[in-house]
Amino acid sequence: MAQTREREEASHQGAALSVRWVQGFPKQNIQFVNDITICYPSGNYLIFINLETKKRSLLSCANGIVGVVATNIPYEIVAFSDRKLKPLIHIYTFPELTRRNKLKGNILLDYTLLSFSYCGTYLASYSSLPEFELALWNWELNVILCKKSQLGMDVSQMSFNPMNWHQLCLSSSSSVSVWTIERSNQEHYLKPKSVKLPLEDGTFFNEIDILFPTSLSKDPIYGPVLPLSAIAGLVGEEAETFRPKDDVYPLLHPTMHCWTPTSDLYVGCEEGHLLMINAETLKVTVLQKREETLLDGTNLINPITLVYQKDGILTSGIDGVLYSFIVKDSKYSTTKFLDMKEPVRHLVFSPNYKTLIIQTEKGSIFTYTFGQVTPLQKILDACDGNFQAVDFVTPGNKFFMTVTHSGEVCIWSIEDCTCLSKIYLKTTTTTLACSPSSLSAAVGTMDGCIYFLDIQDEDYPELVHKSFLSESPVHHLVFDQLGLFLFAGTAEGKLFIINAKPSSLFKILGFTESGKEIIQISTVSMLGTETVQVMVLCPLPETGSSRLEIFTLPKTLPQVYTTFSDERGRLRDELVHKFLYETEHSLSSAVLDFQINRIYGFCSHVPYICSYIIPEEEHVGVCVLKPFQKMQSRQYGPGNLSLSLHGLWLLSIAKCGILCVRDTPTLPHVSIDLSQEDLKITEETHQKELSWIQQKSQEAIKNEIKQFSQKRKEIKMGIKELAKTIVDMMEENEEADSIAKLGEEEFALDLEELERLQDQSDEEVAKIKKDAEFHNLSRSYLTELLKEECWNSMSVKGRALKCFHISCTVENFPMKERTAEEMEELKTVLQQRKIESECLKLRKEIVEAQAAATVVKKHHEEDDEEEEEENMVVNETSLPNYLLGSLSTDFGIDISLLSSQLELHSREEKINQIIMLKDIIYKVKSAFNSEFNVAFKQKEFEIARVKERNIRIKEIILDLELEEIVWQPEFEDCEKPERALVVEDHEIEVQKYIKPGRKSKVDVSPTDADRLLHIQGSEDRHRGLMDMMGGVLEVKKEDILRMVIPEPPFLSKPDTLWTEEEKKQFKEYEKKVKELNEERDKYRKSLEAELKKLQNSIQESTQSFDDHMKRLFERRVRAEMVVNQEELKINNLVFSLLLDEELNSREQFLNNYRTKKQEEKSQTIEAIQKAREELDIYREHYDNLVAEDKVLDRSFKKEFSEIPSNQVEILYKLFKRRPRAHKHKTHPDSANVTPFGERPESGKLNKDAFVQLMKGMDDLDNVANMPDGLDPKTWEHFCATRRIKVENEYKVKQKAIGLTEMGTFLRKRIEDDENVQHEIERVSRELILLQDDKVKFQLDLTIQILLKQGQVELENFQLILEYSDAILINKNIIEELNSVIRTQGQKKVASMMESKEVHKGIYQIEWEHKKMEMEMEDLNQKAWDIQMLFFSRDRQKYLSEPNYENLIALQIGIMEQTIQVIDKTHKKNVENCKKLLRKLGRVSNKKDAANYNLSCNLQNELVAVSERKDICNSMGTMLTCEKIAKEHFESRMQHQKLTSISKQQAEQISVLQAEVERLRMKTFPALVQL
Repeated sequence: MAQTREREEASHQGAALSVRWVQGFPKQNIQFVNDITICYPSGNYLIFINLETKKRSLLSCANGIVGVVATNIPYEIVAFSDRKLKPLIHIYTFPELTRRNKLKGNILLDYTLLSFSYCGTYLASYSSLPEFELALWNWELNVILCKKSQLGMDVSQMSFNPMNWHQLCLSSSSSVSVWTIERSNQEHYLKPKSVKLPLEDGTFFNEIDILFPTSLSKDPIYGPVLPLSAIAGLVGEEAETFRPKDDVYPLLHPTMHCWTPTSDLYVGCEEGHLLMINAETLKVTVLQKREETLLDGTNLINPITLVYQKDGILTSGIDGVLYSFIVKDSKYSTTKFLDMKEPVRHLVFSPNYKTLIIQTEKGSIFTYTFGQVTPLQKILDACDGNFQAVDFVTPGNKFFMTVTHSGEVCIWSIEDCTCLSKIYLKTTTTTLACSPSSLSAAVGTMDGCIYFLDIQDEDYPELVHKSFLSESPVHHLVFDQLGLFLFAGTAEGKLFIINAKPSSLFKILGFTESGKEIIQISTVSMLGTETVQVMVLCPLPETGSSRLEIFTLPKTLPQVYTTFSDERGRLRDELVHKFLYETEHSLSSAVLDFQINRIYGFCSHVPYICSYIIPEEEHVGVCVLKPFQKMQSRQYGPGNLSLSLHGLWLLSIAKCGILCVRDTPTLPHVSIDLSQEDLKITEETHQKELSWIQQKSQEAIKNEIKQFSQKRKEIKMGIKELAKTIVDMMEENEEADSIAKLGEEEFALDLEELERLQDQSDEEVAKIKKDAEFHNLSRSYLTELLKEECWNSMSVKGRALKCFHISCTVENFPMKERTAEEMEELKTVLQQRKIESECLKLRKEIVEAQAAATVVKKHHEEDDEEEEEENMVVNETSLPNYLLGSLSTDFGIDISLLSSQLELHSREEKINQIIMLKDIIYKVKSAFNSEFNVAFKQKEFEIARVKERNIRIKEIILDLELEEIVWQPEFEDCEKPERALVVEDHEIEVQKYIKPGRKSKVDVSPTDADRLLHIQGSEDRHRGLMDMMGGVLEVKKEDILRMVIPEPPFLSKPDTLWTEEEKKQFKEYEKKVKELNEERDKYRKSLEAELKKLQNSIQESTQSFDDHMKRLFERRVRAEMVVNQEELKINNLVFSLLLDEELNSREQFLNNYRTKKQEEKSQTIEAIQKAREELDIYREHYDNLVAEDKVLDRSFKKEFSEIPSNQVEILYKLFKRRPRAHKHKTHPDSANVTPFGERPESGKLNKDAFVQLMKGMDDLDNVANMPDGLDPKTWEHFCATRRIKVENEYKVKQKAIGLTEMGTFLRKRIEDDENVQHEIERVSRELILLQDDKVKFQLDLTIQILLKQGQVELENFQLILEYSDAILINKNIIEELNSVIRTQGQKKVASMMESKEVHKGIYQIEWEHKKMEMEMEDLNQKAWDIQMLFFSRDRQKYLSEPNYENLIALQIGIMEQTIQVIDKTHKKNVENCKKLLRKLGRVSNKKDAANYNLSCNLQNELVAVSERKDICNSMGTMLTCEKIAKEHFESRMQHQKLTSISKQQAEQISVLQAEVERLRMKTFPALVQL
């Protein structure tokens, strides 16, 4: 709207810019307008090209860029959409290019597809986001006939069936759908049908019915098997299309489709398959390729486009080759048709199928004309890539140049945009500039080079020079107004100044540095001045403003550039007088006024153009400029400014596409819309070489090296001497004392570098520490999580207990503490069960009391029975374990509140049962854990007792000096798992790290010297004790074994030298030794006995503990068995609950689906009623028209009754005459070429036919056709009557077509209603079956029964799982019931024996009486039967014939033989009839041929007779007898005519009377008796 308003304002101002020509290349598919004209969109223009004359015509879109385009060849119109908010569809005629209509819909963003129907005035449009709406328009009436949304369905191609406008195909990369357009009078409806595509390998997937699967098996144990949607819990519309991820298989991906004359579809796929789809049945056939290969052995991969040709299709692949497919019998053969050398995007035939348009991916257009010597011609040669820059070739105004992103430079004529020449640079280019002083041009590239072209000869441009500035891309190239300098701006912010004269070989004079990015370069170079002013615009993103740098260059810079720059080529700022400015707003473009006192800037964020005054006084630093003049630009998005050559006009263009020309003093504007679409071209790399700036740097480095080489040598020698001195000092420092030794940092000369390295190392150490801390923290966090989840949260920690002597391990049950919610829930369930049990108990008491009151009145023998029943009731309360399904009673668990497995029917009961079973499991585990804790404490006690006894055992072993190993039991880690959470000191293998600050706080241990003195003192004490008292302070009994009697000193002497005293002492010594040995032996035996006793006691205690552990292990197995049994019951209950939920989900889905179908049923009923009412009204109109037509026919002779009868007959013949139908003559060659042949007539052709009919009527109404002797007024009245008759017949014909169409529509609605009714019935049946399954599932419970091992014996392990006819009953109940029945039977037999004797006589007499009465009745009946018996011959034969069955068999055989003979006779008769029919057919064909010859001869004879009759009439001579005969004949004919007229009048009167009676009866009300 804003752009339209701007154009209106521009038109009111009286100034405007006109477009001379437009050069663009197609990005969309090309369309044919007629046989010789094509069109395609380019920007905001639609370009038409005449293929014969190559002339172009333009159609501008007033609302911006042209969107999608479609053409209608019969009407020669073109339709296109505009790209704006709430777009429109414009329809123009060709070649007038006048607007025919404008279609406005409810689309918010854009139309993606348009398609015309060949027959009728129908246009289909499709929009993507957000509507995804398919709409059918009547473009003549500007109305939407019908529309339908398909959310999320993105369509890539849409086309009408050329042979049937009722069918429309939409295809995308994942689906193909055929839409049927149904019409009833003026109502239109869209009915989509999706095509089921094959798998990627071309095979078909046997898809099962998702809603009502019939192949699901019935599970007799686990209940009904439901669909996956019910298992997933889906109940809405998503259940209709739900499919698990594993069941989703990749399908073929369609790329393009085309229609055939037989209303079939050819679809090409990315995988290389070709599909044929029947549009009526949607049957998909994968066409198979014949075994023949292509000429070059290649295969077709990924067809990009398809176009139908006779007996096949033309297609193109990614290799740029056109292939011809000849399809026959579900197979196709491939031949190479044409090699285009580049990928082909689109193929389209002309309407007459003589020309094939080939559109390439680049945008070039070729025509292939069949039957010519050079069939392939180029219509449009597209440039390779997007236009990056354009500039005029100056001096002169005849040519201009363009450059594309891929490096294609073109020279064009300004007059008619003819491409004169091209040159390929083979690199990625960015910008272009033409020199105003010479016929040369400069092209910037992405790799930092500038290519200079010589364009003196516009037909042959030549590359003359290349400059490599830097490795940064060149984004800007600007010549000054006089063409003295070329300014090149790079992406890194460097501005290079180059001599623009070709004689200097475009020498680089220097460079200057600006900001990080250069937006625009503006120069001012005027005659009469000695300087060139340069302004550079750079962004400041951190402040949201822009920076302007202005500097001055002398025109003599090429001669003195060495003084203006340093060794590296950088210009000195003080010499070029660089000044910095900043603006408040962010600018996207800025230019310098020619007076060098004002700057014009285009704001990038607000739609304003500002002018800034440059201060005259010089400044230092940055000067902030404020807007001097601010004007609204009415252009949106970032823009660009440019000054004209005389400096009086300011041109501005923005991203919105509007170009404005303003006068610089007043800034008014004239605008034109130049919006274009962006193109994407891939970038190319450039071979690296040494740039100019790098060369300058190397030259500067070489000069510095040459200048300071001597000084560098001196510095190097001084550094070496200094390094040697420092090394000597460090060696001396190593030899010095520790007090006088200096640190290594004292020898560092560069303290700053040392400090930097130290900081760097500290940072790295800190980073490593931080990473380690985070790593340790994550591990600690994970440890805490695991500890909290697996250890701290456990009220009973998991541990094991092992035996002492056997490999038996018993584990307890790890248990978590139950939450408050669980306890509250358990409490509620238990309370509820208690209340229910109390209620049940009271009910039983009431029943028993009532039974007792009635029993007192009975016989005393029944008291025993009551006691038995009471005992039975008591027994029923305590169910056995095999019915409970577990052994939980073995652990003393109270199960009185647990419900029986046979009573769990409702959901609440099952949930309560699960809660109580979990409580039982908890109690069983707790009971076993208590036993386990007792055993664990017992083992602790046993280990402590063994340790206590081992102390004595070790003493005895030490006294006995035995080498036995003492067995000491210990707890293992599995028995005490908490030890795994504690790290002992001996487990740490790494030395503990102590921080420097804590070293002083660590307690210092005793020194080695003190420890040595302490050890030495203790050793002296021990030596003295041994020398003085034998090592003990007190002699004990245990020391007997270590006691030694000292030998007398004389034992060293010989026996002969002993004295008496010495001999006595020796005897006493021997006596003592003997006594000591005896005492020692006695004590040793006592120690051995004690040792054995201790060992046996340890063995017995540990063995008893192992026996207890065996029993505990069995208990553990028993407990685990109970837990598994209860968990199995829980799992069964959970499964039943889950299955119940699935059944409820399935039932809810079926109810929802039935409700949905019932709504559809109501809609279909309404549609049927509406269609039937409309059909009745339409049929009434049709009947009225037919009646009027008949009335016109019958009343013709009545209206002309005043004229002679012969003239009436002539007029009636003329009244029946109709002009010949105008048939469109088709050329036989074109009929052979065009594969679609004659298509159905369109609305335009119907109108043309009616016009031709009226023209023919005008010819028939001519006075020349008036019979002789007829009054002209009568002829005029006759012509008017005949015209009314013809128009009425045309209306009747059209009404008949509409009536047939409405009948077809009603029939389809009835079929839809029947289908919906069938679906409803199907859902109802499914619901009934589901409800039956649900009831069976609720009644057929799964119970758990305990069976003793070895009680059930099966032969060959054949377990029967099907017990559909079995009933589970307690054995005791059967036995008790049998005993009761036996007792009652005995009582009944006794009573019957007593009454038998009493009533025996009475019964016998009554029986005899009844017997006699029955015999009498039988005799009477037999007598009556004998009287009424019909005795036929067959019965007589049956009674008389002894072998009646053989006789019947013989008759049957005779009848069978007769039937066979009759069959043979019948077949012979049939064959004779067939032969006779064939003979008659041949005779009939001969008669037909003879009749045809006779008819031809008759026509010739009639021609001869008419010729002779004309000759006779012309001669005018007639015999008198012939005259008399003629008069007599005429009188007879007159009489006959009068007779026929009277008969006709009588018939008309009767018809009119019947019509009057019908109309009268129609108006009368119908009185029906109620």
